Amino acid sequence: MSTPFPFTAVVGQDDLRLALLLNAVSPAVGGVLVRGEKGTAKSTAVRALSALMPQVDVVAGCRFSCAPASPDPACPDGPHEPGTGTRRPARMVELPVGASEDRLVGALDIERALAEGVKAFEPGLLADAHRGILYVDEVNLLHDHLVDLLLDAAAMGASYVEREGVSVRHAARFLLVGTMNPEEGELRPQLLDRFGLTVEVAASREPDQRVEVVRRRLAYDDDPDAFAARWADEESAVRARIVAARELLPSVRLGDGALRQIAATCAAFEVDGMRADIVMARTATALAAWAGRTEVLAEDVRQAALLALPHRRRRNPFDAPGLDEDKLDETLEEFGGQDGEGDGDDDPDPDGPGGGGQPPQDGPDDGSAPEAPGDAPAQAEAGEGGQPRAGGEQSPVRASEPFRTKVLSVPGLGEGAAGRRSRARTDHGRTTGSRRPQGALTKLHLAATVQAAAPHQRARGRSGRGLVVRRDDLRQATREGREGNLVLFVVDASGSMAARQRMSAVKGAVLSLLLDAYQRRDKVGLVTFRGSAAEVALPPTSSVDAAAARLESLPTGGRTPLAAGLLRAHEVLRIERLRDAARRPLVVVVTDGRATEGGAARSGSSQAFSSGGASARGAGRATGESEPVALAGRAARLLAAEGVASVVVDCEAGPVRLGLAGRLAGELGGTAVTLDELRADSIAGLVRDVQGTQRTPRRAA
Repeated sequence: MSTPFPFTAVVGQDDLRLALLLNAVSPAVGGVLVRGEKGTAKSTAVRALSALMPQVDVVAGCRFSCAPASPDPACPDGPHEPGTGTRRPARMVELPVGASEDRLVGALDIERALAEGVKAFEPGLLADAHRGILYVDEVNLLHDHLVDLLLDAAAMGASYVEREGVSVRHAARFLLVGTMNPEEGELRPQLLDRFGLTVEVAASREPDQRVEVVRRRLAYDDDPDAFAARWADEESAVRARIVAARELLPSVRLGDGALRQIAATCAAFEVDGMRADIVMARTATALAAWAGRTEVLAEDVRQAALLALPHRRRRNPFDAPGLDEDKLDETLEEFGGQDGEGDGDDDPDPDGPGGGGQPPQDGPDDGSAPEAPGDAPAQAEAGEGGQPRAGGEQSPVRASEPFRTKVLSVPGLGEGAAGRRSRARTDHGRTTGSRRPQGALTKLHLAATVQAAAPHQRARGRSGRGLVVRRDDLRQATREGREGNLVLFVVDASGSMAARQRMSAVKGAVLSLLLDAYQRRDKVGLVTFRGSAAEVALPPTSSVDAAAARLESLPTGGRTPLAAGLLRAHEVLRIERLRDAARRPLVVVVTDGRATEGGAARSGSSQAFSSGGASARGAGRATGESEPVALAGRAARLLAAEGVASVVVDCEAGPVRLGLAGRLAGELGGTAVTLDELRADSIAGLVRDVQGTQRTPRRAA
């Protein structure tokens, strides 16, 4: 809509509004990352902020928004002589999730540069956002290399475009605002650290406040102009306050006492690096200017910590966000009043909220493993812990500490989303060959281009030392990098796995694999099976912390419907293939290989499988296998026939081992690894790499 929703009409979300306003006062704060559930006015507040930004003076006709008083000497449209220009509103530029690198940083015409020696540059979104706002919705869904480019430009205040030795640089200083839904995956800690502030937003649970949100939204949708006019005075007041705070900012004094509190706070919360200290100092200064003061107080330091530190304390996706406010207050009080110049004796806000720390972790549960009817090994293991719960179900077991796992990869060469697991054709990586360009040339293969042009030089009348290159000679470099995969965990939660020490190790292994999936930019899913059926505990998602939460609360006990688990995995992959055909799956089956319950033919997951249930039973009788084992073998061969890469994590324990997990891996056409071999630092793990081969469909037994 042409008329944005008024910033001052946003109900609640005080932290969000304050963080945006502080960046408007001082862009040096470094932007803000807004994390929260959908429908919480994240995008509305950001778009509303653009209407409050003061207008900017620009050089007329400059595509890079140079300031007339001090134009950029390296501006591609320059040089500009200092003087008067035109005034326009500050821009808000939105970066779409599917944007290409050329759309973000700009495109350099390689063909003209080679053939004519002309440096023709088309500016990208970074140039459009200079001296304005760059808004990235769903920033966690952007490819990593785009996020790197974006944050590098924000940190340096300039954008560099390099194409085969031809370079263009232009200024790119903007207020960076990113929004994300944590359910769709997290940003890497290195990228989180590059955002100055972060805000967690959630919908209000107060009925009166929710009513007011709906009332204002309906009024705005009915008549945007009339609604905006009702808030015009409040908008003008905030706009004037931003201008006044910007003018006051250079006069704000950050004394030694406040600096000591900032340093002590960052040290107390064990924040890596020094960026947090710098951001806190800039934020506290902006807070003082916003309040109309020329001196930073302890209350400014406290508020700056709440905005600048929570996202810097997350070292892996399983760490809970937030800050222990009791500890914060204790630190500020301990290091307050030590300023010899007299500006550090302000007490922290006595009415500040406390008790914001994380609740104490519960100790290990002393419940026992259940007895699984008909499952003799489970009954033997259940006796180690005492009496089972009623109904044969054990209370959830805490996972052991995660560890670094060996690399599991999908064989072959894929073309999925950029990541760090399996080999794939990508836009970034090592050059492996060349091809004719399809569309605009972006990555020139110089040697192949020269080789294509060389035979035609006599016919083209080449003179001197120059090489005559035509469009037909140009060759695009083909590159190989890594892709992210869909890692689908199929976890056995039956009674045979339910010994407490053993299940803790199993959960720790899966947690380690989840952490590895997070680092390699994979999507993850979780299928569990126990009793008489399998269920999808978590559909495929980019949020590995959601998978970790489901794993932590996973109950165990009952029989082992292995076939049902494999068939449910097959169904999940079928649906996901329709959504994203390019993302290749890797199935990780975590089990001891025992199958004590059929359940597969009744699940309805595969009509072809169900129709062959009788033949599976017959094959089982012929080979001496039980019906559940025969059904599990048939389900495994169904996955193998479709070329699904798989790994079986063998959880079998005890002095007598049946090797059932290894047999299952053979049916899947994959590899079996033990829990010990899964560790990256184990000797067995170093010599046994999980590799796959081209699979051919197997005939059902």
